[in-house]
Amino acid sequence: MRSDWDVVVVGGGPGGLYFAMKAAKKGLKVVVLDKKQEIGSPVRCAEGLGIDAVQMLVNSGLPDSEKWKGHLVHGAYLYAPNGKRVHVPGDGYVVERTMMEKEMAKAATRNGAKVLARHDVYNVIMDGNKVAGVRAKFLGEEREFYAPLVVAADGFESMIARAAGLNTFQPAYHVDSGFEYVMTGIHQEADAIHLFFSKSEAPRGYIWIFPKDEDTANVGIGIDARDEKTAKYYLDKWIQEHDKEYGFSRASIIEVRGGGIPVGGFLEKMTKDGLIVIGDAAHQVHPLHGGGMFLAMEAAGIAAEVAAKAFELNDFSDSVLDEYNKRWWEIRGHELENALKLRYAFERLDDDDFNYFAEILSDEDILAFARGDVDRIKSIAMRALKERPKLALKFRELIGDAVKGLLG
Repeated sequence: MRSDWDVVVVGGGPGGLYFAMKAAKKGLKVVVLDKKQEIGSPVRCAEGLGIDAVQMLVNSGLPDSEKWKGHLVHGAYLYAPNGKRVHVPGDGYVVERTMMEKEMAKAATRNGAKVLARHDVYNVIMDGNKVAGVRAKFLGEEREFYAPLVVAADGFESMIARAAGLNTFQPAYHVDSGFEYVMTGIHQEADAIHLFFSKSEAPRGYIWIFPKDEDTANVGIGIDARDEKTAKYYLDKWIQEHDKEYGFSRASIIEVRGGGIPVGGFLEKMTKDGLIVIGDAAHQVHPLHGGGMFLAMEAAGIAAEVAAKAFELNDFSDSVLDEYNKRWWEIRGHELENALKLRYAFERLDDDDFNYFAEILSDEDILAFARGDVDRIKSIAMRALKERPKLALKFRELIGDAVKGLLG
């Protein structure tokens, strides 16, 4: 069975669906193919989304409804290993991602796109060196989808870009392992998210509680995927040790989630003739906290504009599509590279270092870390180094030659 389109999007997550919403509104004939039997499920993230990103979706056609917007939170509490906490201001939502993606699929459809679940794309169709479409299976039936442009938005395990000939290799060093329970019946402060930092309890990562209502939350962890122990091991241990504060032993587990998280290794090249790669498939995830929904949608918006231009020119060559690479790197890529340098520093910190920073950092300092404000972070690091010179080696990528002067 063959069908022809302007754009075939592989992957019905936030990136793929947002691209479909935008590209279809520009008049392109778009089909989204998703291998899951239900759009939006299963969920494999903590579901946090900033208020600006939520408003962006509302402005793009999603109903202004708590059914998908979920639970409003006012910033985050960050905990050092010794229990000291600091508050980072900033409103956001713990969204209902399954509902959010369904509403995105509806919005894309209303704009003229078509969304097809249970379509497992297993290969690309090539015309010489150009991507010309994809092959998929639907309940055992072979289907072919042809288009002058294919958008690979098929997540961390993406095979479309690789099958098309792009180098998407991701070193294990740039992969975290995530594991999460959705728990109900816990005691919590539901006004903010809670993030716990400890090298001994969450190697290279952190533990989180994202409230979904007054007594329900996503309780999870992200750690270095190379660790000899699993993310589940560390999370179960932490939950047992913090039962007194949260009443975990009396709570119910209503969902279990897990998966790999790219936290670096950004693709320098995300296009080729007839192909654009977005979202997790392009490793577009924040290396500090592992968040990727907003970044995927932001990249999708750029890709939709470039796609519309390619149709105006009737030219889907890499030389035209390369505008996507240039714009993404200018708008977001270099900022994420700086955040990656900060991740290198964080993963070298021990629990004593975390306790020290919890004592000296102001709210504005912490916001600078969250934003990846390199200039301010350098200033903070230099201030800290006067008291703890050995931190210079841990922040060496950020402060550069200053290391030599501090260490003699």
